[in-house]
Amino acid sequence: MPIKIIDKKLTETELREIAKDFYVDMIKGVVDIERGVLAIGGEYHMDANMILIENNSKQKNIWGFNWYFDRAGDERIEYISLINIRPAQGNRTMEVQDAFLRNAMKVVILKYLS
Repeated sequence: MPIKIIDKKLTETELREIAKDFYVDMIKGVVDIERGVLAIGGEYHMDANMILIENNSKQKNIWGFNWYFDRAGDERIEYISLINIRPAQGNRTMEVQDAFLRNAMKVVILKYLS
Protein backbone atom coordinates (compact mmCIF):
# COMPACT_ATOMS: atom_id res chain seq x y z
CA MET A 1 0.00 0.00 0.00
CA PRO A 2 1.41 3.40 -0.90
CA ILE A 3 2.19 6.10 1.61
CA LYS A 4 -0.89 8.14 2.43
CA ILE A 5 -1.26 11.79 3.34
CA ILE A 6 -3.72 11.90 6.20
CA ASP A 7 -5.97 14.88 6.76
CA LYS A 8 -8.94 13.07 8.33
CA LYS A 9 -9.34 10.67 11.24
CA LEU A 10 -8.66 7.02 10.44
CA THR A 11 -10.17 3.97 12.09
CA GLU A 12 -8.04 1.29 13.72
CA THR A 13 -8.99 -1.03 10.84
CA GLU A 14 -7.78 1.48 8.24
CA LEU A 15 -4.51 1.96 10.14
CA ARG A 16 -3.89 -1.77 10.43
CA GLU A 17 -4.54 -2.17 6.70
CA ILE A 18 -1.78 0.37 6.00
CA ALA A 19 0.55 -1.26 8.55
CA LYS A 20 0.30 -4.80 7.18
CA ASP A 21 2.60 -4.13 4.22
CA PHE A 22 5.75 -3.56 6.29
CA TYR A 23 5.68 -3.67 10.08
CA VAL A 24 2.24 -5.09 11.03
CA ASP A 25 2.27 -3.93 14.67
CA MET A 26 3.40 -0.37 13.95
CA ILE A 27 3.33 2.36 11.33
CA LYS A 28 6.09 4.78 10.43
CA GLY A 29 4.91 8.29 9.85
CA VAL A 30 5.87 11.91 9.56
CA VAL A 31 3.98 14.92 10.79
CA ASP A 32 3.98 18.45 9.41
CA ILE A 33 3.39 20.47 12.55
CA GLU A 34 2.77 23.67 10.58
CA ARG A 35 0.14 22.31 8.16
CA GLY A 36 -1.33 19.80 10.58
CA VAL A 37 -1.11 16.76 8.30
CA LEU A 38 0.53 13.34 8.43
CA ALA A 39 2.03 10.99 5.88
CA ILE A 40 1.99 7.37 7.03
CA GLY A 41 2.98 3.99 5.69
CA GLY A 42 5.94 2.77 3.76
CA GLU A 43 9.18 1.26 4.90
CA TYR A 44 11.17 4.40 5.72
CA HIS A 45 10.34 7.75 7.30
CA MET A 46 12.24 9.46 4.48
CA ASP A 47 9.77 8.14 1.90
CA ALA A 48 6.82 9.71 3.74
CA ASN A 49 8.94 12.82 4.31
CA MET A 50 9.42 13.20 0.55
CA ILE A 51 5.69 12.78 -0.10
CA LEU A 52 4.96 15.74 2.19
CA ILE A 53 7.75 17.83 0.60
CA GLU A 54 6.23 17.11 -2.82
CA ASN A 55 2.91 18.33 -1.42
CA ASN A 56 4.16 21.74 -0.26
CA SER A 57 5.45 20.98 3.23
CA LYS A 58 8.75 22.47 4.38
CA GLN A 59 11.45 20.21 5.81
CA LYS A 60 11.83 22.32 8.95
CA ASN A 61 8.23 21.47 9.91
CA ILE A 62 8.35 17.70 9.27
CA TRP A 63 9.25 15.27 12.06
CA GLY A 64 9.25 11.47 12.14
CA PHE A 65 7.44 9.15 14.53
CA ASN A 66 6.31 5.56 14.97
CA TRP A 67 2.79 4.51 16.00
CA TYR A 68 2.45 1.23 17.91
CA PHE A 69 -0.93 -0.49 17.98
CA ASP A 70 -0.38 -2.69 21.00
CA ARG A 71 0.86 -0.01 23.39
CA ALA A 72 -1.35 2.11 25.61
CA GLY A 73 -1.68 5.88 25.99
CA ASP A 74 1.37 8.01 25.32
CA GLU A 75 3.47 4.88 24.75
CA ARG A 76 1.78 4.44 21.36
CA ILE A 77 3.86 7.28 19.92
CA GLU A 78 7.62 6.96 19.61
CA TYR A 79 9.35 10.18 18.54
CA ILE A 80 12.31 8.47 16.88
CA SER A 81 13.47 8.73 13.26
CA LEU A 82 16.66 9.38 11.33
CA ILE A 83 15.01 12.44 9.78
CA ASN A 84 14.84 13.98 13.26
CA ILE A 85 18.61 14.43 13.47
CA ARG A 86 18.84 18.19 12.92
CA PRO A 87 21.59 19.96 14.82
CA ALA A 88 20.72 23.25 13.10
CA GLN A 89 17.24 23.01 14.63
CA GLY A 90 18.55 21.98 18.03
CA ASN A 91 17.85 18.25 17.76
CA ARG A 92 21.06 16.22 17.70
CA THR A 93 19.55 12.75 18.09
CA MET A 94 17.03 10.50 16.35
CA GLU A 95 14.60 11.14 19.19
CA VAL A 96 12.84 14.50 19.34
CA GLN A 97 14.19 16.10 22.53
CA ASP A 98 12.16 19.30 22.82
CA ALA A 99 8.99 18.83 24.92
CA PHE A 100 7.17 21.66 23.13
CA LEU A 101 7.88 20.11 19.72
CA ARG A 102 6.88 16.63 20.94
CA ASN A 103 3.59 18.05 22.18
CA ALA A 104 2.96 19.81 18.85
CA MET A 105 3.59 16.51 17.08
CA LYS A 106 1.34 14.62 19.49
CA VAL A 107 -1.59 17.01 18.97
CA VAL A 108 -1.55 16.43 15.20
CA ILE A 109 -0.91 12.69 15.46
CA LEU A 110 -3.75 12.09 17.92
CA LYS A 111 -6.11 14.19 15.84
CA TYR A 112 -5.95 11.53 13.12
CA LEU A 113 -4.77 8.27 14.67
CA SER A 114 -6.42 7.98 18.10
